[in-house]
Amino acid sequence: MGVHLQPAALRNDTLLRALAREPTGYTPIWLMRQAGRYLPEYNATRAKAGSFLRLAKSPALATEVALQPLERYPLDAAILFSDILTVPDAMGLGLYFSEGEGPRFERPLRDEAAIMRLAAPDPGAELRYVLDAVRETRRALAGRVPLIGFSGSPYTLACYMIEGSGSDDWQRVKEMRYARPDLLHRILEVNARAVADYLNAQIEAGAQVAMLFDTWGGSLSAADYEEFSLAYMRPVLAALRPVPSIVFTKGGGIWLESIAASGCSAVGLDWTVDPREARSRIGNKVALQGNLDPAVLAAPDASVREQARRVLDAFGAAPGHIFNLGHGITPNARPEAVAALVDEVRAHSTKLRASRA
Repeated sequence: MGVHLQPAALRNDTLLRALAREPTGYTPIWLMRQAGRYLPEYNATRAKAGSFLRLAKSPALATEVALQPLERYPLDAAILFSDILTVPDAMGLGLYFSEGEGPRFERPLRDEAAIMRLAAPDPGAELRYVLDAVRETRRALAGRVPLIGFSGSPYTLACYMIEGSGSDDWQRVKEMRYARPDLLHRILEVNARAVADYLNAQIEAGAQVAMLFDTWGGSLSAADYEEFSLAYMRPVLAALRPVPSIVFTKGGGIWLESIAASGCSAVGLDWTVDPREARSRIGNKVALQGNLDPAVLAAPDASVREQARRVLDAFGAAPGHIFNLGHGITPNARPEAVAALVDEVRAHSTKLRASRA
């Protein structure tokens, strides 16, 4: 899989220390989808690429957009610029994007023969462009902040692979779960192998943190989350090379204890979870990441600052909090609001720690 990069000394390791639940001078902040459509420079680069997929498949352009938010804001991490659906695309499902409609697959998994043929791709071959983007981004960061690599969770990938696109109700996925759960388990087994291989290849290429986006785990019933989502994230986490890991299940508040015990370093919280309750339920076993409502970033700066303080006060000054949104940043977020957020998180969290000392 290649040779490890000689790591440049990190000038800002606040995120890594927070993930290890060590004391930090302030609460580190990065934002899910921090490189994205709310930034005019991102839109300019995407226009230059001609399409989202061409942008994601160009290591040079992916590096450019991964670094754009760090040029504007003193964030504490960069995240690889890619898409969770690169893995099923590499499995031969034919990813494409329809204007205004999001991702779609030309060959969704609808019959048993196709499901039985499914195989985990070789990251060094079919996903080489992603690994090249990791290497190039890590090199360009030159030790400024850590680089986060990521993948969709086995279940979230399966949702798109079966449905063929995004969905409000994941009807086809649910039909398979109840009519042929054996086929869903087969897809999830292959996906778990693929995700573990993919994340380890990213780590080998230079990613310093691994994140699992279990975006649609929360669409499962209370009884099914363990069987169809968490049971397939555990072996992924167990197989990872030794870097910190974050698991984010949107709508996962009812399973916090189970997620915290999955082997991850941190649990991502969406905005529906009370951080005080989360901490009382899972103690200090893991770090917590979150959890500002992304809609706040369309509001005036004063409101953004007020809501940032509310989130920080709820988490408190104890070690082990990474400030983030409760889901990805939205295209209507104001760049100025993000500046106000990052500034307030740094100032208020520094003050919280001083008052606690």
